[in-house]
Amino acid sequence: MKIASTVLLAALLSGCAVTRVEPPAAVTAPSQFKETGLWQRATPTAAVPDEWWRLFNDPVLDELQVKLVIGNENLKAAVAQVASARAQLEASRSALWPTLSVGASASRASNASSDSSVSAGPRNTVSLSANASWEVDLWGRLSQATTAAQASLQASADDLAAARLSAQATLAQSYFSLRAAEAQQALLERTVQAEQRSLELTQARYQSGVAAQSDVLQAQTLLKSTQASLTDTVAQRAQLEHAIAVLLGQPPSALSLERSAALPAPPVVPELLPAALLQRRPDIAAAQRRVASAYAQIGVADAAFFPSLTLSASAGYRGSSLANLLSAPNLFWSVGPALAQAILDGGQRRLASAQARASADQATATYRQTVLTALQEVEDNLVLADQLQQQAALQQEALQSAQRLLEITLEQYRAGTVSYLNVVSAQTSALSSERSLLDVRNRQLAALNQLLKNIAGRWDNVQS
Repeated sequence: MKIASTVLLAALLSGCAVTRVEPPAAVTAPSQFKETGLWQRATPTAAVPDEWWRLFNDPVLDELQVKLVIGNENLKAAVAQVASARAQLEASRSALWPTLSVGASASRASNASSDSSVSAGPRNTVSLSANASWEVDLWGRLSQATTAAQASLQASADDLAAARLSAQATLAQSYFSLRAAEAQQALLERTVQAEQRSLELTQARYQSGVAAQSDVLQAQTLLKSTQASLTDTVAQRAQLEHAIAVLLGQPPSALSLERSAALPAPPVVPELLPAALLQRRPDIAAAQRRVASAYAQIGVADAAFFPSLTLSASAGYRGSSLANLLSAPNLFWSVGPALAQAILDGGQRRLASAQARASADQATATYRQTVLTALQEVEDNLVLADQLQQQAALQQEALQSAQRLLEITLEQYRAGTVSYLNVVSAQTSALSSERSLLDVRNRQLAALNQLLKNIAGRWDNVQS
């Protein structure tokens, strides 16, 4: 009857846990992004993974992204971290249940009598026992630990999603840079051929006495400079291919991408984007989960100020031999509660509570900073993508003018109306304009790639 009363009292007290501390409110997002008034405010929804890189319509990139998820070693480490967090959650849940253990022992010891001068013979002791115990979660310590472990598991899953998103964006950018390097290489190869023909023409004109030797030297200098730039571009392309191989979890020698020298067409950012944006970002979700975990740890630390109640029971047989061990005279048992409360601990509980609160403040500040950084990243890449689109159009016009100027200058040089220095200047200007256009296109793809990463997915499959 007394034991039943104790259990009933424990159940009542467990409903009076005072250790829960509610996390602070989430960061309030602005109603719209500064860089475009057509963006709408987002409302929290569940993140839905999507193949956002398919907006670039590049089959090779699609194939590489599939290999990335399978072979990337950093993603494998993140998967292992999720498995570890899941095991920790199951361990914290198991603490809510009773434990049962069994044991067997045998010993032989001397049996001295009350008269120290007389010593009896040695005595054998054999026992079989079973022990059960259950810590009653009076103040919510165990449930709060489970809540913290659950939030940590969710944060680890979000970390995995963030790592996958980051790896996918890194692969896409490396691939774009690779194609840009190939385009630069193809441009320089064409330029070398053109400059080689120009050098041969100048040498012929010099041998016929029409051109000066300085014209030949200028043509040679221009050709060698372009060839030097070509070798540097070839090295850059090789290094980018090595980087892509490592991202895929392969040695550099195992990957060989066929050259295309063509950059993917940049996708068009819609003027009106759906309402779901930053709430899909896994890094923000992970930071928010860690806030919840940290505040649950406050409850765990505060529960140490209250006494702990453990219900235990044991039963078994103890005798002098195995022959009649399992008999009524050898049976023993015990059952009862145990209440424990620390009185003096040198301030350890108080310091643990203060540390838990400081960790919660740190997690909260980190979460808020993560949201602010995400807002900045979206704003930055919005304005960058818009400006680079305009810059690409202007640079295309500049290239057309430079190419036309080169054609006119070459005709004038063949007619003998201008010096070769004018040809060198026109060729340099045309080459520089085309290389600048390739660089702008690469930066434009990089900005759009980062924008898709910043909103954690496509902009054409999110419901408003």
